[in-house]
Parts: sequence; structure tokens; C-alpha cells
Amino acid sequence: MNKYVKEFLHRGLMFGGFGPIILGIICAVSDPVIAGGQLLLGIVSIYLLAFVHAGASVFNQIEHWSLPKSVLCHFATLYVAYAGCYLVNRWIGFDWRVLAIFTAIFAVVYLVVWLTVYICVKLTSKRLNARIG
Repeated sequence: MNKYVKEFLHRGLMFGGFGPIILGIICAVSDPVIAGGQLLLGIVSIYLLAFVHAGASVFNQIEHWSLPKSVLCHFATLYVAYAGCYLVNRWIGFDWRVLAIFTAIFAVVYLVVWLTVYICVKLTSKRLNARIG
């Protein structure tokens, strides 16, 4: 098995359990009335979402991939996981306008987070290289 697939699965298994914990906290705080089937669907789907989210970080470590390729794969994987989870749980409606708004918000938030991390890493590496050199 490819070492990156193993790492994806390893990270997913390590951190996937945080999804249901977060769902439980939200349910405890908001005190909703949830049927058993809805709760089971929520737990399974949020576990899969957390699993994929944790595992997808491996795309940024595949050294022979270009930066645009790794970012696009990471974005696409997260988008499909989040959109799928939100649609399955009916947290957003299955309407093209709702999906367009969700997609726009997701893309903007992803871009802001990615650029923030990228700039922080670049500045840190620049400082470390200045200390070394």
C-alpha cells in the first residue's frame, strides 16, 4: 500500500473520533430533540467528515506534487466531504442557490485559512534561514 494512503488512513483513524465529540457537545449545548436515526446519521457522517479532514492533510506532504496540485486535491477532498455531510444531514438544503452560497463561503474561508498558514510558514522559514545563514 502506498505510504501516503497509509498516512491518510492513520491520520483519519487518529482524529476521526473528534467529530462525534464535537457533535455531542453541540447537541448538549443546544438541547435539540433528535430522533435516533438522525443522531446515528449525524455521528457516522461527522466521523467520516473528521476522518477525511484529518487524512487530507497528507496531500500537502507529497513532495513530488506541485503546490497547486496538492492545494486543489486538498480543497476538493474537503469540499466534497463537507458538502456531502451537510447535505446528508440536511444542514443545508439541496438547492443550487444554497449550494452556490455554500461553495462561495467555503472557497473564501478555505482561501483565507490557506493564505494565512502559507504566509506564516514562509515568514517562519525566512526567519529560520536568516538565523542559519
